[in-house]
Amino acid sequence: MDCQARVSLQFTAALLQAEMHMNNVQMDLQQYLSHRRRRRHRGQRRRYWSRSWLSPERRRQFGLYDQLMVELRREDPAAFCNFMRMHPEMFDEILTRVGPRITKKQTWMREPLEPGLKLALTLRHLASGMPGNCRRVFDEVMPLPTDAGDWLEIVDGFKKKWNFPHTLGALDGKHISCKKPPGSGSTYFNYKKFFSVLLFGLVDADYKFVWVDIGGRGAAGDAQVWNESDLKEAVDSGEMPIPQSKPLPKDNVDVPYFFIGDDAFALRPTMQKPFSLRGISREERIYNYRLSRARRVVENAFGILANRFRVLLTTMQHPPSTVRLITTACICLHN
Repeated sequence: MDCQARVSLQFTAALLQAEMHMNNVQMDLQQYLSHRRRRRHRGQRRRYWSRSWLSPERRRQFGLYDQLMVELRREDPAAFCNFMRMHPEMFDEILTRVGPRITKKQTWMREPLEPGLKLALTLRHLASGMPGNCRRVFDEVMPLPTDAGDWLEIVDGFKKKWNFPHTLGALDGKHISCKKPPGSGSTYFNYKKFFSVLLFGLVDADYKFVWVDIGGRGAAGDAQVWNESDLKEAVDSGEMPIPQSKPLPKDNVDVPYFFIGDDAFALRPTMQKPFSLRGISREERIYNYRLSRARRVVENAFGILANRFRVLLTTMQHPPSTVRLITTACICLHN
């Protein structure tokens, strides 16, 4: 072997030896740092259950629930209503109903939060969009009519207030904005170009929700949600006790009672929608006007709901299940 080849082999061996040495040094350093982190983690013990300025004594002395709300209740009930979006009497009634379900047991470890404080934080979250928690607070259901007499009360309200007879309620949907759920693709991306959960509701003549379907994916349309709903299935199958067909005022032909909606819905015996605007007669134009005036109650109900509980005006940073829970709580309080 000549001298040049021998030098080349020695140089290569030296490089390999240096590389192995660097790898060993790097592994030793990683083990040392990992061991040091474990020791530091074991040595760090929790010093406080909560910060001293969050103690029960400080909350009673300076807290919003124990100070501000007491003053508002006593001195300015209107300001209390604006702050909580309800009168003090309604707050007390809700607390009486849900208090036992949100009360924690007293233990030797710490003093539990009062149920009134939890309820106030939840209502404030719904009113302003500030962080809060709605779980296990509202388990109310919509007061869906159970017999023909209840439906006739809704019919009478539309006839007296909006001059539109035979109406069982107004239907429409509202998109509740939320962050994109992981792995959902475009299923929550609506035609308005944002991610949402669809709130679909039936409203009576007094802007109250009679029935809701919460949680439809934003990409779904109003008609799709209605066609797949339990209410439509119950009405079509005859399980829902809606009133029997009767003539309209000043007529002698039996007409089914119906819901009213916009152009998105298909025309059915139990669903009325506007005439197409192309080439309509004067009578059809009058019909469109009156139907639109009656159907507008559902849009107004959504507007009242969102302005009362402004969390619905924000983009909720929650998964769809939590968005449904928050929206349900807002509707129960609205009714």
